[in-house]
Amino acid sequence: MNQVKEPSAIITQKGRQRVRAAHQWVYRSDIKEVRNAGGGQLLRVFDSKGRLLGKALYSDRSLIALRFITFEDEEIDREFWRKRLRAAAQFRRQIVSDTESYRLVHAEGDFLSSLIIDVYNDVFVLQTLSQGMETLKQMWVELLIEEFSPRSIVERNDVKVRELEGLPLTTGVLHGLEPGEIIVTENGIKFYMNPLQGQKTGAFLDQRENRRAASFYGRGRALDCFSFHGAFGLNLAGRAESVTCIDSSSAAIAQARRNAELNNISNIEFIEANVFNQLKAYDERGERFDTIVLDPPAFAKNRQSLEGALRGYKEINLRAMKILNPGGVLITCTCSQHVTEELFLGVLAEAAADAHRTAQIVEKRMQSRDHPVLLSVPETYYLKCMILRIA
Repeated sequence: MNQVKEPSAIITQKGRQRVRAAHQWVYRSDIKEVRNAGGGQLLRVFDSKGRLLGKALYSDRSLIALRFITFEDEEIDREFWRKRLRAAAQFRRQIVSDTESYRLVHAEGDFLSSLIIDVYNDVFVLQTLSQGMETLKQMWVELLIEEFSPRSIVERNDVKVRELEGLPLTTGVLHGLEPGEIIVTENGIKFYMNPLQGQKTGAFLDQRENRRAASFYGRGRALDCFSFHGAFGLNLAGRAESVTCIDSSSAAIAQARRNAELNNISNIEFIEANVFNQLKAYDERGERFDTIVLDPPAFAKNRQSLEGALRGYKEINLRAMKILNPGGVLITCTCSQHVTEELFLGVLAEAAADAHRTAQIVEKRMQSRDHPVLLSVPETYYLKCMILRIA
């Protein structure tokens, strides 16, 4: 095929180095030329010497201008995408158990950059987060029907990253009937959820395995901070004597209470409050706990907010450590991509020193295995979960 006439891009030496390191993104600043292509198209990508580097989806709006799909010169047709989908599904059959909700496709982690597919029983939730994947949305709906025969497929394309692509924010039913509120089971616990509402695609699936791990350490008086719908707290309730869930959202607290009632769990209470203020109040009253979970929202949305985020993480962990009994366990998380594991551990060490506590690392965890991390794409490692014991 004539390189001059086909949809193609030529990238800089810096861009080539990223591709050679198997990173899937090339930024707009590293593109020298785009030929015969508009936003959303699949391009062949070359370096300045005319060497083919692979094929990528092109965005004419985002700073991430190229999202590589393959580093080979292979045909990308419907069956190519089907094979990628089947490979992702096969991996989930190996690693996912004791749950009806999981991530089927994790974008770059499954070599399908900017595509998310989550499963809630027989309801599938689709996110197409780039111009290229948006053009393929109908094909993905058809493939999901052919491969899995779901009751419903809905889209949760209401995330702000789509605005960077010049795409509208939309939600709705793509196949079947609107699912409404459904019940899914995770780690033996039932939850109400609505795929068209709530955070992410309806639930925080990336913490599923960490919630199971946390339940192992639950004992005595337990505290679940930033509890949302109470998932950590309900997992702790089976071992702890009592659990208190705290969240600043009245709607989240109401849903968490419903989830507790659904499971006939009675040793749990719910408090609508600011977590920072509530932990300070506990300390001032001399109240102590044996197990604490900190699962805050992302404090660092971008690099510019990193410094303030680190201060927030330090403060919240310091306050938690001060109210833990000796031998108590802290399960503490950050879902901020820009907070590296090294930075997070440094913050925890500083918090422990200022709280005059000695902390042991019992486990270092990350997002659930159905959210795989690529070594060549460090951005896929975003969730860090540390389990500490106060010695």
